[in-house]
Amino acid sequence: MIKVGFIVNPYAGMGGAVGLKGTDGCVREAYARGAVPMAPAKAIRFLSSLSKNDIHFLTAGREMGEHELAKVGIPYDVIYRPDEGKKSDPIQTGAIDTINACMEMIQNDTGLIIFCGGDGTARDIFSCTGQLIPILGIPAGVKIYSGVFATTPESGAHLLSDWNGTSLSDGEVMDVDEEEYRKGILNTSLFGYAKIPSGPVRCQSSKQVSFGDESREVEQIATFITEVMRDDTLYLLGAGTTTKAIADRLHLSKTILGIDAVYQGRVIGTDISEREILTLVEKFDRIKIIVSPIGAQGFILGRGNQQISCSVIRKTGVDSLIVVATEAKLRNTKTLFIDTGDPSLNNKFGDTIQVICGYRMVIRAELSH
Repeated sequence: MIKVGFIVNPYAGMGGAVGLKGTDGCVREAYARGAVPMAPAKAIRFLSSLSKNDIHFLTAGREMGEHELAKVGIPYDVIYRPDEGKKSDPIQTGAIDTINACMEMIQNDTGLIIFCGGDGTARDIFSCTGQLIPILGIPAGVKIYSGVFATTPESGAHLLSDWNGTSLSDGEVMDVDEEEYRKGILNTSLFGYAKIPSGPVRCQSSKQVSFGDESREVEQIATFITEVMRDDTLYLLGAGTTTKAIADRLHLSKTILGIDAVYQGRVIGTDISEREILTLVEKFDRIKIIVSPIGAQGFILGRGNQQISCSVIRKTGVDSLIVVATEAKLRNTKTLFIDTGDPSLNNKFGDTIQVICGYRMVIRAELSH
């Protein structure tokens, strides 16, 4: 029986839906904007999908793993308990608790540490484990550029269930400057290489920031999209340089790492949150959401654009999604991914999705969820 450490960062990903582009150092502001914890539900999705029985879980107290394991009915031992703190304070744990829990697990001869969080949590875990103990991330953060994460909570469960306990590979732990990111500047650096389980189910690729000169293809996509845009339709433009090119073609400013709303050739919402999107959606009969996959990860929804939530997609319908990407990007991204946070909604997108890759050029790409 393998000892597996299990740590949940309960506040990971809270900044996404409210437009903060990250949660490090911004948990209180996320709460003030009406954000709710997302990581516990994703941890439960992971645990509920496990089919492996020979695991002895070691975890941290309360919402850092204990509550999630108890809810699913999986046996566990709590080996670290964070301080109780003030009951009136919504923030009960922090990075130091993640590190302390991880160190306790190392002392208890844990063979693998699984954590539910984002890139910041990955850095905290890796700072303790180095390459001595393998780790596996269950994605719950806003961005997730590191290569130590499963693509979804369910794929993480399948990877662990199929793992032989010995096969390992290297995964990048990326350091993302969140202050710069909130200003629309993507500044990433390599923090280190962690050991991760390897098997039939792959972890995600780390984010590829550049694919070389794709300017001609991007311009063709932008030209085509602007030609078919209708005056009776609200357009939500997702993050990225390809969607920015669409705004540039319309002579509009664009939040490079946020969601903007465009109607009749005018920007009517800049860097908008999930709540603001839902308010706009109620006012318009026709809505289209234009997004581009994140780098080599291939995520259409669920990474860096949590403002486009399952609640939004339920209102607009799966047919509202327009995916744009250059052929060069798609060559490096064999499979596209969707994780709205609701597996049943993910399945409504089917096994393939249409991608506009040039002027009047469309291909169907394989889709996974």
